[in-house]
Formats: sequence, structure tokens, C-alpha cells
Amino acid sequence: MLPRVIIHNSISLDGSLTSFEPNMELHYRIAGDYKPQAHLVGSNTVEAGVRLYERGVPPEDEKDFKKPERSESLPFWVIPDTKGMLKGLLHTCRRFEFCRDVIVLVSETTPNEYLTHLKERNYVYHMVGKKHIDLEKSLALLSSKYKVKQVLTDTGRTLGNLLIEQSLVSELSLLVHPVIVGRKSYKIFGNIKKSPRLRLYRKEVFPKGYVWLAYKVHG
Repeated sequence: MLPRVIIHNSISLDGSLTSFEPNMELHYRIAGDYKPQAHLVGSNTVEAGVRLYERGVPPEDEKDFKKPERSESLPFWVIPDTKGMLKGLLHTCRRFEFCRDVIVLVSETTPNEYLTHLKERNYVYHMVGKKHIDLEKSLALLSSKYKVKQVLTDTGRTLGNLLIEQSLVSELSLLVHPVIVGRKSYKIFGNIKKSPRLRLYRKEVFPKGYVWLAYKVHG
């Protein structure tokens, strides 16, 4: 059985994922309430986050070559990275105190140099696709091998849109911010061709105009 997949994003009133300052405290408070066993994070999102929030990438040290010893109640960070674009950046994820450890999803075309890089640092990786990641196979793996029942992703639109297109999403959680981005908007559902059936089952209004909407996704 596949785990439940929740897409959780902070968006502007006109549906943009970028070009505004999200309320990260509220965003992660809602995300934490889902208590996922795994966070599915796109490699582009990781790279953008590191560049945005880190003052330069910190160098690796001896600890970064060892698996962290943290509570089993913490979620894994599962990162698709077929091209090895996060070489030299993954330790910034592993250091995050609320990450149990990093699991990397690769494909048959992933450079051997990157696989060696992962092995040397004791990262678990799984080959789940020929050229691109097979998302359904990846979710099945997380369920069978790691006993993951609930996956949350708050990544950018590329990975989220693929999950919706492939009918792998159980729930859509949107924290709507009281701001209009306009011409610079990067629409959350900009690449979706299908139109899944949605049922609003929860909504909550927070101070300063933030609205949380949670939908069940059918098909």
C-alpha cells in the first residue's frame, strides 16, 4: 500500500509560490501537525534554500560522513537527485536537527561519481527509475522498507505537479497569505493538465489575514 501524500505549500492570494515573504513559523507549525514519517523534497528546492538562507555553503567536517543518531520519531528527508546537483550540499540537510537522516533517490543515469560521493558519506540511496525517478515505485519503497505511512512535501511546483498528475496525492494543504504578487507570480499549479476532484474538509483563519485550506484529493 502506498503512503498518504500531503502537498503543503504557502502561497499568495493569486497562487504564487515565490516573490513574497512566507510566514515560516505558521507554515511549519501546520506541517508539523501532520506528523509525517518522511518529507519529500525536490533537489531544486534544496539548492535554492541553501543558496538563499546559508551565508555560503559551510565546509564538510568529520561528522558529515556519519549517519546522525536522532530520534526515530523524526522524519526522513527523501530527495530525488538524478543528476547529482546536490553534491557538496547534502550535509546542510543532514545537519538540520529535525531531520532523521537523508535518503537520496537516483536513477540508472545518475553519474557514478555522485554515487561514490554518497557511499563515502554513508547516505542511503535507492535507484528507482531509468532516466527519471519513478515516483510511485519510490513511495512503495518508502512504505515497505521504512514503514512510512505519511509523506509530506512542501517543495516547489515541479515535484508537486508531477505527484498530482500521477494521482499520487491524498491531500492538498494551502496556507494562503494576504498578499498579491501579480506579474512576478510563479503559479503553484502552472504545469498541471488534469483537474482532480477536490473536497474542502478543513479551513482556519489566523490573525493578520492568513487562511489555511485543506482539501482531500480524489483522482
